[in-house]
Amino acid sequence: MKNYNIIHAYDSRMKELLNMAKSIASSRASILVFGESGTGKELIARYIHSKSQRSNKPFVAINCAAVPENLLESELFGYEKGAFTGADKTKIGKFEAANDGTFLLDEISEMPMILQAKLLRVLQENEVQRLGAINTQKINIRIIATSNKNLMDLVNANKFREDLYYRLNVIPLVIPALRERKRDILLIGERFMEVSTKENGTCTKTLSEGAKKKLIGYTWPGNVRQLQNVIERAVLLSHGPEILAQDIQIHDNARMVAAVPEVKTVDLTPGMTVAEAEKKLILKTLDHTLQNRTQAARLLGISIRTLRNKINEYKQGQFHESTL
Repeated sequence: MKNYNIIHAYDSRMKELLNMAKSIASSRASILVFGESGTGKELIARYIHSKSQRSNKPFVAINCAAVPENLLESELFGYEKGAFTGADKTKIGKFEAANDGTFLLDEISEMPMILQAKLLRVLQENEVQRLGAINTQKINIRIIATSNKNLMDLVNANKFREDLYYRLNVIPLVIPALRERKRDILLIGERFMEVSTKENGTCTKTLSEGAKKKLIGYTWPGNVRQLQNVIERAVLLSHGPEILAQDIQIHDNARMVAAVPEVKTVDLTPGMTVAEAEKKLILKTLDHTLQNRTQAARLLGISIRTLRNKINEYKQGQFHESTL
């Protein structure tokens, strides 16, 4: 999903969402985009930016779940030379880089509470302060945040600031899952096929009736992102100008989300430390999900950041399991 121009829809709800996104693009109001992983939340953000008066200004994005917690603040706010050990030169943060443009805060639910407070101040004062700086910098940005979680549930659990939630949620947009808009599966799939054949230098291809039935009949737990991967794989594996049903390889993806791993496969033994048992469970779950960290974190009941930190701990401890 590299280009916002790939957004197409027959589904009435998706058409309504795109019309709303277009109509609010020129405003400065903050937007909160909800949707399952892989539904195209960043694409919608880029679409809004492209339709706004800021379209020729920067579009800057940061995934709050992908940046280690101890680095996220300096990535967002930047820092002055000498602000901390290793800060040998001044660096502007993402907020300043997005000045006059649009700033996407992807997976905002993963932002630590202390940074949520600082983000709220940025929204209220329209200014940022680099780490180690005395003065503040005025900024003019449009904030778009995304989440695959129910933020109000996190507010009720005291894991997300209520005041920030209402500040961000001026205009909420909810992207329906791909399984809820069956009419769009072939439309999007054929568009991905066009892009993939062009990028990979292959001949123009079409979908056979069997391939179409297979695509429509699947539930797509990974949504549009999964469809893109399946189509690109089919383009590369198919022979000739027609993609057949057997070229649509989605059986592994179905098994990936089938069931929670059974505890008996973890091989717990008396005397094993909690840390050792935890490591075994995490690695087994990663095996079960074919190394899909988002799905593994969901099955384990932990955040993707926690899972990533655990994996990094195992790497630093020189564990050599194939899953790492």
